Amino acid sequence: MIRCKPALLFCVITIMGCVGKKDPKKQDEAATPQRIDVVAVLDTIWEMEQTPIRKRDSAFHKYGDESEEYKKYQAKYKKNHKVNEGKIAEILKDGWPKLEVIGEQGNLTICNVLQHSSPEIRLKYLPLMHQATKNKQLSPWLLARTEDRIATDRGELQIYGGQIKYYPETNTFDVWPIADPENVDQRRAEIGLEPMDEYLQNRRFPLEWNLENQIKRTAAFKSKSIKEQ
Repeated sequence: MIRCKPALLFCVITIMGCVGKKDPKKQDEAATPQRIDVVAVLDTIWEMEQTPIRKRDSAFHKYGDESEEYKKYQAKYKKNHKVNEGKIAEILKDGWPKLEVIGEQGNLTICNVLQHSSPEIRLKYLPLMHQATKNKQLSPWLLARTEDRIATDRGELQIYGGQIKYYPETNTFDVWPIADPENVDQRRAEIGLEPMDEYLQNRRFPLEWNLENQIKRTAAFKSKSIKEQ
């Protein structure tokens, strides 16, 4: 019968214990690359989406939408957006990413790409956004902005006033008509948004909030909708 020396037996047990036990620090390090990759991809998407938009909008205000400068950046934006749509679809295929991983900026990036997509794509991801908001992984105001956009897609009054449209007949930008504009600031406050006046003043191209005028625009919108039915 073979006898093990106590010292040798202790070494064997110690080694086996070390092999079976995982170092929590190394586990965290192993998870880090994936976390960094998602954030890095979203950072790239943000720049690809926003840079040509900023330059396009600037060209529009300086030279108009028939200028070569405007058309160049519009084409660049559309090309980038198609790529970004594919990347966002890949990120969302297994559900909404955790807020602790991508942060508010990551959520804003995803929602911006969806905002710029087709009505069909916005509707496709709306249930996922509702669930993410319910799970506190997405801020209510980002969901509200998407719901406003879907309302404008359908030709309906928006709820929170986040959608601005260009009106060719007057060559101006204005707020898409809002349901019950007298109480829009209250609804906005309930989901953590600033008042309309402050929101419009802080835009890249500021607008004036005129409640009386918006009430008239909403009434005209309703009247027109009734006539078209």
